[in-house]
Amino acid sequence: MNRNVWMLSVCQALLMTGNILLISVIGLVGKQLAPSDNMITLPVALQFLGLMCATIPASLIMGKLGRKKGFSIGNIIGITGASTVAYALSNQQFYLFCAGAFLLGIGIGFGTLYRFAAIEVCSEEVRHRAISISMAGGVFAAFLGPNLAILSVEWSSDGLYTTAFLALVVLNVIALAILQFIQFPPAPKKHTQPSSDSLMMIAKQPNFLIAVFAAMVAYAVMNILMTATPLAMIGCGFDFHKAAGVIEWHVLGMFVPAFFTGKLIELFGARKMILTGGLLFVLCVMININGQSIWHFRSALVLLGVGWNFMFIAATSLFSQSYAAHNKPKAQAFNEFVVFGCVTITALLSGWLEATVGWEKLNVYVLPFVIAVMVIFSVNVYRSRMAAQ
Repeated sequence: MNRNVWMLSVCQALLMTGNILLISVIGLVGKQLAPSDNMITLPVALQFLGLMCATIPASLIMGKLGRKKGFSIGNIIGITGASTVAYALSNQQFYLFCAGAFLLGIGIGFGTLYRFAAIEVCSEEVRHRAISISMAGGVFAAFLGPNLAILSVEWSSDGLYTTAFLALVVLNVIALAILQFIQFPPAPKKHTQPSSDSLMMIAKQPNFLIAVFAAMVAYAVMNILMTATPLAMIGCGFDFHKAAGVIEWHVLGMFVPAFFTGKLIELFGARKMILTGGLLFVLCVMININGQSIWHFRSALVLLGVGWNFMFIAATSLFSQSYAAHNKPKAQAFNEFVVFGCVTITALLSGWLEATVGWEKLNVYVLPFVIAVMVIFSVNVYRSRMAAQ
């Protein structure tokens, strides 16, 4: 695999490290600064809203200016957001803190496209492995993110985690510097690039909508169960450290397989890997509804992480082959908006659902979406086999 893919993996690792750091402290800061209890989660909501709002513009900007300039803009917005938050905390200004959180979400929205960029800096025959390796940086983030959060809290003398957001500035600066050494394909010139088709025409292409649906379900199911698990564990009497340990195992499950998922896709095909990911999701749900010991939570979340890895990376790989080159910005914008729009909704709903319907029913409620993906791709695999014969 060439050096450009590995450098993109490092950028992805820095992005994920910042995400873990941000998730660790943003709710705690909101609790201290919010003028009322109803507004504690407003910064979190605005961060996710910023991510969702950035998905379409980020793809279109990169389509016009190229990947390097697009990612650089995202990192500059991230630096601006983290600096704004640090200033807001030093002056204890809640609404400025919210504005900074929104900018941080926009910066993250640009970074979600690293996996697509990995395809463009390598040869066609290794694109599956390129996507996989670009996501493998999450292993690094799984260790660095929580430890950086702990250290930043210890270094903050004001009790408002200002150092954590200064660390976010540093992470974005490092990523911005690395980007300048990556050789991306040049942005297409207007007169050489045909006009993009309508979104309706793009969506009619084989595998387009089912790949988007699989990626959406993979991320939404993973996000809602991951976010609700610590709440369920604390409700069962476990302390915060045990819950954090389970999440760490989950993150490793999400990203350790990325070192070989691409090879598995080459061997068995994206559709079969999506089905395998769905099967692991079902096993995760079965474990969750049949016990609430530490081993139930830990093993279920490892399976949830591996299932997400298989389904999401395979869906991304299948999706990347479902549109023509001149439709890339519009197609990727649609995919990112749908996927991360659902991530935003599930992040906001997970706590409420766990509190209202309970842990077991929450798990049962996600099953129909997973089964729908498995049915669609089982039929798709069968039809492909019949067509081949």
